[in-house]
Amino acid sequence: MALIFISLGSNVEREKHTRAGLDALYEVFGLLQLSSLYESEAVGFDGSAFFNMVISAHTQLSVEEVVATLKTIERQNGRLHGDKKFAPRTLDLDLLLYDDLVQANPVELPRAEIIHNAFVLWPLAELAPQRCHPIAQTSYQQLWQDYNKDSQKLWKVDFNWKPSL
Repeated sequence: MALIFISLGSNVEREKHTRAGLDALYEVFGLLQLSSLYESEAVGFDGSAFFNMVISAHTQLSVEEVVATLKTIERQNGRLHGDKKFAPRTLDLDLLLYDDLVQANPVELPRAEIIHNAFVLWPLAELAPQRCHPIAQTSYQQLWQDYNKDSQKLWKVDFNWKPSL
């Protein structure tokens, strides 16, 4: 079984789509470990604030199957593919890590935004502080400690989720 980490983001009906995304992930992967939920300013475009979090789960699915599953869940939540990169999102699910796999295709692993975006790094450091980035060979806790926290603003949001299945 592979240990996977997924980022979840939404800035359109944020609570509704965050809960729907978590329910769908639970349906596919079963037990989920969740970071705190964070609110952050939109990065790369002017838009409403995002909710972001990181989720870990175990799976027997391949990388390709996980990515296809995430895209299906996004579509089921009104995400239109082909949208521009920096735009509002009902639900954005990205595979960040698949064990310690390093690859470029069919999806980049580890995902580059881990070390560039506070809204990914902080929740990942919270969820897996001692785990090491497979390329940087540095723990996520240390990467977060060294991160320039003035570059992106985010804050924790009260949030409780239980599967509604």
